[in-house]
Amino acid sequence: MKAKRIVVKVGTSTLTYDSGRLNIRRIDHLCKVLSDLQNSGREVILVSSGAIGVGMGKLGLPQRPEETEKKQALAAIGQCELMFLYDKFFGEYDHTVAQVLLTADVVDFPRGRENVQNTFRELLSMGVIPVVNENDTVSVEELKFGDNDILSVHIARMLEADALFILTSVDGLYPPGGSRKTIIPRVEDVDAVLAFAEEDRGRFSMGGMSAKLQAIREAVNAGVGTYMMNGRHPERIGLLLEGGREGAGTFFAPARKG
Repeated sequence: MKAKRIVVKVGTSTLTYDSGRLNIRRIDHLCKVLSDLQNSGREVILVSSGAIGVGMGKLGLPQRPEETEKKQALAAIGQCELMFLYDKFFGEYDHTVAQVLLTADVVDFPRGRENVQNTFRELLSMGVIPVVNENDTVSVEELKFGDNDILSVHIARMLEADALFILTSVDGLYPPGGSRKTIIPRVEDVDAVLAFAEEDRGRFSMGGMSAKLQAIREAVNAGVGTYMMNGRHPERIGLLLEGGREGAGTFFAPARKG
């Protein structure tokens, strides 16, 4: 697969334990893989969830609060910790990172979108790996993208990425009613699989599978080929980019133009 510019989205479940504490080993592995991809001549943009979950773990909270202001405060605490670790681990592999926090109104506004694009272009030209998250500390409902799956689609589309990788808690998309031993390797029509995801909520509840598929539909309709794969094995991104296939996730083919 020829892909010069890639967007990788990683979720909270990949980055943390059930306690909310950071999974240091897994973050280190992710940074190592993405650093190697950058070394190979590719441009890597990381969209990372986890700020609120990390904030909860930092304060030892047993459950996620309902109040918006508390979640915003936890995001401020967690984002600081998250970026500290990304800076540390990427730095150990001789790469520099930059934090980019966004709200939907900035991207929706033409001048704001242009400024964001200019910033990314300069960062990538400098060989820096942007680490992107929604600005949960100031976001309210009308300023939200919805979730970071949608944010990663916006980033991939806005930056004209060659591929989007959504790292989640499962190996890929499973067939309805089937065994978890086999995933669907390729999807040409996202609408078709959306239908059976809705019908089988229990099987597709991990990480909000239906919402992920709706985000992926936006990506492929914009011409961005998208992979869904297990966040525990980010090294499979490299295998896919080198032409490998078996067990490496589900590929959602971009819509044909014209």
